[in-house]
Amino acid sequence: MISDPISDMITRIRNAVRIERPFVDVPLSRFRVGVADVLKREGYIWDYSEVEAVPAKMLRIELKYGPNGEKVIQTVKRVSKPGRRIYKKCEELKPVLNGLGISIVSTSKGVVSDREARQQKLGGEVLCEVC
Repeated sequence: MISDPISDMITRIRNAVRIERPFVDVPLSRFRVGVADVLKREGYIWDYSEVEAVPAKMLRIELKYGPNGEKVIQTVKRVSKPGRRIYKKCEELKPVLNGLGISIVSTSKGVVSDREARQQKLGGEVLCEVC
């Protein structure tokens, strides 16, 4: 039983990037697919796919590295936690590192990046920041 599935996903990605693994497997859910889709659209991962595993289906995330092996994902930080949720309006969503990073936001229209949320004038729960 995982008490915070998004935090678990972020930790798995952070650990896999740290040891430069080509991919990471996380338990499958629609919410995690939404987060992986945002990471793919913003260019932080190559792709993601469903993989059959023994206990349950898994989401395989193919991590992205630069031509000389530099890490595309430098830091991943959880913002909103189960004990303290962080909600922001679209006007309060500021660029991360002056636009070099993104915030992943859960809105009424699904999981989007902070850039997309500002364009669509949506607010919501700020899940994490990726740089």
